[in-house]
Amino acid sequence: MAMRALTVRALLGTGLLALALFVAGPSRASAGTTTSPAVSNIPKEVKHQLAMLPWYGVFDSISYQVNGTEVTLNGQVTSEHGVTKDDAQHFVQSIPGVTKVINNIEILPPSPYDNHIRRAEYRAIFSKGDLGGYTMGAIPQMHIIVKGGHVTLEGTVMNQMDKTMAGIAANTVPGVFSVENNLQIG
Repeated sequence: MAMRALTVRALLGTGLLALALFVAGPSRASAGTTTSPAVSNIPKEVKHQLAMLPWYGVFDSISYQVNGTEVTLNGQVTSEHGVTKDDAQHFVQSIPGVTKVINNIEILPPSPYDNHIRRAEYRAIFSKGDLGGYTMGAIPQMHIIVKGGHVTLEGTVMNQMDKTMAGIAANTVPGVFSVENNLQIG
């Protein structure tokens, strides 16, 4: 009888231990081996934070790459004194899980000549057909980068016709040395 009571107690103890482990959830050792939700959300959060930049506009273009917890920022901005460049780094660095930000954003030199081309390109491109719709929203889908009289179109358009129309319109502006059409169809 004593042996039987001991066996019942042992089984009962094992059952309670198993139940306690089940209720407690996975151990800390196994919980640390999964990908943190903060790390898996970094690309989405970087995109969101860049969309929130106060001075980011049609004459700026910022792209990014995420490698684990490190983010590399690339592109060109027109803002004086690097405000948009610094804000981009600060906003991205504040994202939970980001450990390092490499800021390769180029600040375009101030130039009255380039500013004249920017305004002329804006009028030429966005006055054509349905291209004006690309200026809607907080951040335009199409970006016009002007550096030393050379124009680069960046961003996303809905179809090949819009990409072609933007390129043709950009090439009609007098005083432009070259136009590179990097618009993506998406």
